[in-house]
Parts: sequence; structure tokens; C-alpha cells
Amino acid sequence: MKKITLTVLALIAIIGCTPKKSETKTAETIVTNDEHKTLMVYTSAHNTDLKLTLTDSVKFSDFKQPLETESAILVDPGKEFQTFLGIGAALTDASAETFYKLSKENQNRFMEAYYSVDKGIGYSLARTIIHSCDFSSASYTYIEEGDAELKTFNIDHDKQFRLPFTKLAIAAAGGKLTMYASPWSPPAFMKTNNNMLKGGKLKPEFFQPWANYYAKFIKAYEKEGIPIWGLTIQNEPMATQTWESCIYTAEEERDFLKNYLGPTLEKEGLGDKKIIVWDHNRDLMFQRASVILNDPEASKYVWGVGFHWYEDWKDGVPMFNNVKAVNEAFPDKNLIFTEGTNEKFDLTRIVSEDPKLAERYGKSMINDFNNGTVAWTDWNILLDETGGPNHVGNLCFAPVIGDTKTDELLFTNSYYYIGHFSKFIRPGAKRISSVSSANNIMTTAFKNVDGSIVIVVMNQGDTEISYSVTMNSKTAELSSLPHSIQTIVL
Repeated sequence: MKKITLTVLALIAIIGCTPKKSETKTAETIVTNDEHKTLMVYTSAHNTDLKLTLTDSVKFSDFKQPLETESAILVDPGKEFQTFLGIGAALTDASAETFYKLSKENQNRFMEAYYSVDKGIGYSLARTIIHSCDFSSASYTYIEEGDAELKTFNIDHDKQFRLPFTKLAIAAAGGKLTMYASPWSPPAFMKTNNNMLKGGKLKPEFFQPWANYYAKFIKAYEKEGIPIWGLTIQNEPMATQTWESCIYTAEEERDFLKNYLGPTLEKEGLGDKKIIVWDHNRDLMFQRASVILNDPEASKYVWGVGFHWYEDWKDGVPMFNNVKAVNEAFPDKNLIFTEGTNEKFDLTRIVSEDPKLAERYGKSMINDFNNGTVAWTDWNILLDETGGPNHVGNLCFAPVIGDTKTDELLFTNSYYYIGHFSKFIRPGAKRISSVSSANNIMTTAFKNVDGSIVIVVMNQGDTEISYSVTMNSKTAELSSLPHSIQTIVL
């Protein structure tokens, strides 16, 4: 691929990518407009200057019965569902290393853009890694090879980049981030293939030392001032990857949890940490959940089921119904999207504003929330101009790209699409009933703790769409540009 500089795009980003002060009215400041009868409309649209821009103020009028040929969104705030936990991204080694190659000015812009509710998109959730993953510059662990007693355990490696990066993120978020951690592989000597890469399984004689490793990690991070809210047992436990990976069948994950990890965390005073099972694609999540959650001794340790969006397509359609099936079968457990990114980095797709990149986020978030998901986590929060660094060449997209050669930040449309949810839907919100009468527009809706109503509408089509929003026997008329997303705040 011919190298394309980010300079022009990044200059545009510097001038106008992060929402302007006039475009960042919070729910608290607009909820009183016209006695709750005015809709404030924020829009992002491909190949336009609209990026989380306040584009309209629409009043409700008398109820209008939609025709079958018309597009309509029907909202019932009286029908409440799951409680929203948050939206965020993974704070990987690659993100941290890229961050510290940027100027102090752009470091500050980056943190504000992601974590400020007023000036950015208000991330409130974060994922971190337990030693290395593919998005690290090299493989490493926190112990010397062969140390089953973990006497050499230390997190000194993370003190150069990831720990200070994470502390800055917490500070930028107002002092609190809901943080969970995931391992990609146990140390090589604990595995059947004696390699952190390329799959392999955890040897039975190391079940207890590996469980102890999680506890030591949590305590070490919390000693550094980084609270760990929860953890997943294993990233992608059914994938033999060229990078750090480890295979568990559903039965093996169940037994490791109930016999080792769960009891160990309780013994170490960490029984309040939320444990997430599966942490892989939607395709097999119901089978995984059934095996683990139908075992009472394992289920008692489980907060929820995590899932990704890779390789879970059937006949070209993501398997969102599997998310719904788990929610219906195990309503006492939570659902959390733990990872998603657009693979195979190609800068030309960003330059041309390929709508599929951002719309993959919008489509997944709308469907996942409508099927009961309480939290949604993007993969790398920041990558460099190559889609890395990555020690095995698995280069990917990120919503924000930091050009380490020119010291420029590029805010892609994916950043704005995610922001249409994270900026306006705040932790503690309840999802409410929101239904589209037409296939050409998608929607989800939430009621915040302060009473404000947030409706997200996405148009994946090539034409502008006129549509109505009806709620409490009142109707408002709106329109949606081609390849756009809107957040409507009442």
C-alpha cells in the first residue's frame, strides 16, 4: 500500500474533531427545556463536518399515527430493562507506548477527548491486560520462568508505560474507572505446549499457581492505586492464535473457576471482584454459558458473560440472537461486550471514510444493548499510524490514531459513533423500550438517573430518511442523513 500521511486529516482533527464547547451540552443542562418537550439532536455523518454536532432542536406536537410506508420510532419510557454499567476501551501496552510518543499537548487532548463528559465522550469503563498480549512490543510475564511459587512476582514492566497511562485515564475520568483485567496466556512453563503463543492448555499441576497469579496481579495493581473491579478468566479460550493464547473447553473453564479461581479470590479477600466467563465470540456463547452457569458451584462465582464480535457471522449477519438467548436463559447474570475492533489496518479506508468501519460499532452497540448487554468495551483505545505496535504483526484499527512521526491525532468516525452512546448514556441509566417500524433505521434508548431520555438512531443507507419519534402520545418529526448516527436527548 502506498504510504499516506495523516498530516492533513490530523490537522482537521486538531481544529474540529473533538466536540466544540457549544456542542457539548449535557443532559443536565437541557432536560428542563420546554418542560421536557424539546428534543436536542446531535449528529455525526460521513463525508460531512458533522461530528457529534448539535444540529437541531425539535418540539413534540400532537400524536401522529405513522403509516406503514413511513419510518417511525416508538419509545415507551415506562418499560425499563437492564441497568447500564458503562462504555470504554482497553488500555493496552500498545496504546500506552503510542501515547508516550506524542507531545504533552496531544496527550492532554487525547485524555480529555475520551474521558471528559463535557468536552469529550465520557468513557467510564476500561479493560487492562494481565502481562503481555499481541498488542505488546514483546511477550513477557511478571515472574521468572519456572517460578511456580510466584516468589519473583512483580509488575515492574508495567511501570514504564501502562501504569502511568492508566493513572492518567482514571484522573481524566474524574477519579473513577470501572476497570477489569484479562489474561491472554499463562507463563510458558505452565502450559502443555511450553509456549505463551499458539494455544496450548494450562497443565493441571499449575491450576493453583495460576489462580494465585490473578490474586497477586489484582493486589499489585491496587497497591499502585488502580482499583480492579473484575476480571475475565481467559481471553478467547477457544482460539489457537499466533500470539498469546490458551485453550479451555467449557468444562475446563467451569472446573478451573469453581475449584481454583473462585475459592482463591475469596481466600485472598478478593471475593468482591466480578468474574466474567467466556470472553470470546457470540457464536458459542450460549453453549459456554449453559455449561458453566448450570453448575451451581461454578455459577455462584460468575457476575456475567463476556463476548466479542469476531468470526460470529452466519450468512452475513452477526449472531445477535445468541446474546438474546443467554439473556433470556440466565436473566440473573450480566452481559458485557469485552472486545471488538476492525481488523487488518488499512489507512485508505480511514482516508476515504469507509462507513462500514464506524457503522460496525453502531450496529453492534444498538443490537447488543437491545439484547440485554450492560457494558460495552472497545479494543485498543489508541494505536499508531501502522495499526500497532503489535509483536506478531496483527495490525488493527483504533477509533483514535496517533501518528508518532508527525505528532498528530486522528479522530476517526468510529470515535464519534461510540461517543453517540458513551457521552449521553451515563452509568446507572436504564434501557427503555425503543422500536423502529422500518429496517432502514436502527434505534436503542435509555433513561438516565437524572430522568433525561436518550435515543440513538442510525441510518446505514445511502439516502436521507425522514422519520418520526413518538413517546407519551406525542410525536416529533426528524430526518437522518445518509450514513449517519444521531443522539436525541429529551
